[in-house]
Amino acid sequence: MSDPRHGEIVARAGALRDETAALLCDLVRIPSLSGDEARVVERVADEMKDAGFDEVKIDGLGNVLGRVGNGPRVVAFDAHLDTVGLGDPQQWSYPPLGGEIAFGRVYGRGAVDQKAGMAGMITAGRIIRELGLARDCQVWMVGSVMEEDCDGLCWHYILQEGVLKPEVVVSTEPTGLTLTRGQRGRMEIRVATTGRSCHGSAPERGDNAITKLAPAVPAIAALNERLRHDDFLGKGTCAVTWIGSESPSLCAVADHCELHIDRRLTAGEDRESALREVREAVAAAGVPEAQVRTLVYEVPSWQGLVYPMEKYFPTWLMPEAHPAVRAGVAAHAGLFGRDPVVSRWTFSTNGVAIAGMHGVPCVGFGPGQEAQAHAPDEHVPIDDLVAASAFYAAFPDAFTAAAIGP
Repeated sequence: MSDPRHGEIVARAGALRDETAALLCDLVRIPSLSGDEARVVERVADEMKDAGFDEVKIDGLGNVLGRVGNGPRVVAFDAHLDTVGLGDPQQWSYPPLGGEIAFGRVYGRGAVDQKAGMAGMITAGRIIRELGLARDCQVWMVGSVMEEDCDGLCWHYILQEGVLKPEVVVSTEPTGLTLTRGQRGRMEIRVATTGRSCHGSAPERGDNAITKLAPAVPAIAALNERLRHDDFLGKGTCAVTWIGSESPSLCAVADHCELHIDRRLTAGEDRESALREVREAVAAAGVPEAQVRTLVYEVPSWQGLVYPMEKYFPTWLMPEAHPAVRAGVAAHAGLFGRDPVVSRWTFSTNGVAIAGMHGVPCVGFGPGQEAQAHAPDEHVPIDDLVAASAFYAAFPDAFTAAAIGP
């Protein structure tokens, strides 16, 4: 039976349409590269206070957390506030930091990835408070940091340090208003060789690290073709995305060379299997001495905290029968009169730490299309903002009902 409050939620989200879009425009206008999110965090904190949130705080890493309600159950939503760089401004039809509205869309860097989710979450918090929803819940809206540089670090900190202990987290990364229940994991791998430098006019006197590592490049491309496939999450992938070398000068043979592998992990793949496959592939290509390792992220947050994290981000997948998934289906059906499409992300999200590392149930529902992320002319439809705001307001009660059962 449909909850009669669903109609009120949809109506209120529609009434707040212009305010939600205006907030997103303002957030887009605030530059917020990873590690430099102070201004946007402070703006979000102010917006939460203006919306009547019961508590607003900033943790030691720099995440901003706002609470609506005082119930015993803890439901959280996440939107990362950092963005990638602007890219070539000449490829944009609208200024990338302009936060302009055209054709019913908000344009700008971060519009879809991922400030739209934050704008919708703040509106949802307002609706929850105004309509007296989620009486059994504490609903926490989290604006997280540093996701673009190290996805999951923010939530690894939150969960590892006990900042918050949610029963479920909804990621508001873009899903095209589908309900996502998983994603491939990923890891960042470096393969390195060492040599001996000499003058470039007599390369036979040295040992060129670039030449030694070169056979590894086609070997990694060939490895990509034979990686595991999962019917729901898709295929595991690996790609060489950077090569660098060191030498005394450009007139000298390189004594060190490295390549970087972006590795996406499907179901059944993990850190150990991925490293083993790379080691075997480069050894078979004639580079048995190559060093293969996972990178570690050790960069200060805007608060100055360094919280080291290995750049291995596990695959995660929620069962279709899980209360979090059933709650998402119920909320969507009640609000919009139809079940959502249940899907998965192609890219990576903070779910790698929430569900993949810490085992906290996680689902996703976000405005805008994943393909817009990191692209020129990044944009999000305002209609999606409205629908997402309504979904976030309805989800906590739907989760309580699904978790308790009939």
